[in-house]
Amino acid sequence: MPNVILGMDAKLYYGNAGSSATNEMTNVRDVTVSAEAGEADVTTRANSGWRATVATLRECSIEFEMVWDPADAGFAAVKTAYLNSELIAFKALDQAGGTGVDADFSITSFTQSQPLEEAITVSVTAKLAVFRAWT
Repeated sequence: MPNVILGMDAKLYYGNAGSSATNEMTNVRDVTVSAEAGEADVTTRANSGWRATVATLRECSIEFEMVWDPADAGFAAVKTAYLNSELIAFKALDQAGGTGVDADFSITSFTQSQPLEEAITVSVTAKLAVFRAWT
C-alpha cells in the first residue's frame, strides 16, 4: 500500500499575529492551501527559439469552510480578524508535526452560506501577509 496522507489527518492551527499558531481549528472542512509564484519572461535570442521563464514573487492563500458557530473559539478569532482588518496567524500542516506554511494572514473573504437543509457555513479566504516559515 502506498504511503499516503489523508486530508482528514491534516491540521490547521490559528493564533495571534506575530507568533506561530498553536490552537488547532477543528471546525473546518476542505482546506485548500494555494502557493504560487509570479513569473518573469527572460527570453533571449540565445535560447534557441524557446521562451524562458523564471519564478518571481511567491504568494499563498488558505481557503476553508467552517460551520457557523459563534461559540467556537477558532470561528470567533477568524471573524474578529476579518471585521477588524487584523492579521491572524495560521499554520497549515499536512499532518500533526508535518510540513506546511506558517505565516500571518489577512482575511479577505468571509462569506456566509444559508442552505435550506444544511447547517449555515462560512467560506473563508486568507491571504499571506507576513511569511514566517515553511515548516
